[in-house]
Amino acid sequence: MIYGHGGDIYTYQDMLDFSVNVNPLGAPEGAVRAAEKGAGEMAAYPDSRCRKLRAKLSRMQGIPGEHYLFGNGAADLIYRLVLAEKPKRALIPVPAFSEYEQALRTVRCDIIYYETKLENCFCIDDNFLKELERPFDMVFLCSPTNPSGKTIARELLVQTAELCERRGIRLVLDECFAGFLEDGDAASMLGETGHFRQLFLLRAFTKIYAMPGMRLGYGVSSDRELLERMEFAGQPWSVSIPAQEAGIAALDESAYVQEARRLVRVERSYLEGELEELGIKFVSSDVNFILLYSEINLFDALLDYGILIRDCGNYRGLKSGWYRIAVRRHEENRKLTDALREIFRRSLR
Repeated sequence: MIYGHGGDIYTYQDMLDFSVNVNPLGAPEGAVRAAEKGAGEMAAYPDSRCRKLRAKLSRMQGIPGEHYLFGNGAADLIYRLVLAEKPKRALIPVPAFSEYEQALRTVRCDIIYYETKLENCFCIDDNFLKELERPFDMVFLCSPTNPSGKTIARELLVQTAELCERRGIRLVLDECFAGFLEDGDAASMLGETGHFRQLFLLRAFTKIYAMPGMRLGYGVSSDRELLERMEFAGQPWSVSIPAQEAGIAALDESAYVQEARRLVRVERSYLEGELEELGIKFVSSDVNFILLYSEINLFDALLDYGILIRDCGNYRGLKSGWYRIAVRRHEENRKLTDALREIFRRSLR
């Protein structure tokens, strides 16, 4: 199997990793300690219902506890959803996270691709609503988007949800990067899950809490029958005790989240300023990563500087020359921009 994601530190060892777009602060200490405590309970089976985590999220978000489903990361829930629904025809705006397509292919679904445009920051626009007049069983959206990092206008998301509700189309909305938004609650459709039965909202602890190694994600839907089918589409102990304990502890880390948002805002501005000065084309982002374009093979060139970035040439809807860089701490970002400056200086010789 070809690994098609960021964070491949096992192939590219001892690299400064800008390819994986997680919180630059690293996992919160409280979550790490909770995971260590949970590891001491490995002689017991995990709670297959994630009751403590469910109750805590329910209190914090004001969502009924029975509207949650937990899984081994967001990707696990994407596959469970597709296996539970077995859609015949689905729509994906591209470029997009590859696991949407991969999951749909497991059930031999006919996939239609809606090509978004650079001038719209690779986001959907009003024309996307016209596409939904055609027959579909499932639609995947991501906001903030991956790999461009732009947030889809909430009004357009509501219109999409209304249309999907009328037409009986399952709308899967991936909000895994919403935690980095300054006003994520205003941009989120979380509060609309009770109004739209066809809406399935996807989130994870992976990005904002820097916990990709824990594998913890959750879905929210008011369609209880869907959630029950998804329960049967996966194994019962998909979330380990350490992952559950880490998730419970992470939810208390509000100061950590605020610091991460501040750091990302400041450092994203720095990186975008440096890219502009170097004349590198990029998409201005709302979150913790930036999509950029260069005719120079930056992936290979930066390896010589011990820096790993995400080559986005394998994203459907993008061509060779597109790359994604994460927003990291300032001293790390300086190493990246210094390397880019040297690479472009050499290209002019």
